[in-house]
Amino acid sequence: MIVDSAIYRGGHRSEGPEDYSDALAVARREGDAFVWVGVLEPTADELDLVSEEFGLHPLAIEDAVTAHQRPKVDRYPDSLFVVLKTLAYRSEGHSVSTGELMLFLGDSYAMTIRHGSQSPLAGVRAAMEEQPELLAQGPAAVLYAVADLVVDQYLEVAAALQTDLDDLEAEVFAPGGPARGLAERIYAFKRQVTTVRKCTGPLQEPLFRLASGTVPTLPEKLVPYLRDVADHLARVNEQVDALDRLLSDILNANLAQVSVQQNNDMRKISAWAALAAVPTMIAGVYGMNFEHMWELRQPWGYPAAVGLMATLCLVLHRVFKRSGWL
Repeated sequence: MIVDSAIYRGGHRSEGPEDYSDALAVARREGDAFVWVGVLEPTADELDLVSEEFGLHPLAIEDAVTAHQRPKVDRYPDSLFVVLKTLAYRSEGHSVSTGELMLFLGDSYAMTIRHGSQSPLAGVRAAMEEQPELLAQGPAAVLYAVADLVVDQYLEVAAALQTDLDDLEAEVFAPGGPARGLAERIYAFKRQVTTVRKCTGPLQEPLFRLASGTVPTLPEKLVPYLRDVADHLARVNEQVDALDRLLSDILNANLAQVSVQQNNDMRKISAWAALAAVPTMIAGVYGMNFEHMWELRQPWGYPAAVGLMATLCLVLHRVFKRSGWL
């Protein structure tokens, strides 16, 4: 369950008790230290044990166990609970997968809870340990580091989706016309963009609230860093909105092209039907077996009828060809 636990003094990782409860007691006693605990997909019983030591709110514990929460920031009397959705782009399947990160920030502790494989935090801890001036700001520095990682993932996914969308757009407007099944691919792509929007959209308001400096538990020195993360998130949301609008336009363009192609096909079918109807009509007249019919008993009657059919078909074919029906 616990993948890493360490105590930090003055922004530096320090030797301390291996047990997280003992380390938390030491950090609280010293005052200028905090414990960073990393947890991976805990069960309800495991979180209950941790909550007793850290004094976590029961509602937040329930959300942490259930997962599948919307991005949010909840303030409790003794802690701050943050939910972040993570994204990863799979190039082999051109799809987006999601994960979930949760943070508890409180008196002398920061706890990160990870759900899903798209939430790597080992690199974040290592990167922050190389920036002791940020870690010296306390548990809130962990919030900044994790939020910065998540939003950077958003930027990478948005860039990958933009590249795929450019390729899809080129296929829609290819000289030979749209390929078969392209509408289904556009719709599937739109679902991927919707998945991204569900992760990035709800986070904007809570993150801007954290970046505004109105949350008393956040050090003032970290506010500019959080504001930078919030600006990046706003850019991601603008890109996602642009992708969604462009996808709608591409889908409409593809449907219009399909409709035009169907109209062209119907015109060709109608033209060929008209060409077949003329000789059928003439043959039908001569097949009525009336006794008194023009040139019925003339030796040139049959060639004349066939010639009339051929002439009318050639005239109609030329007319339809000029009008673009054939």
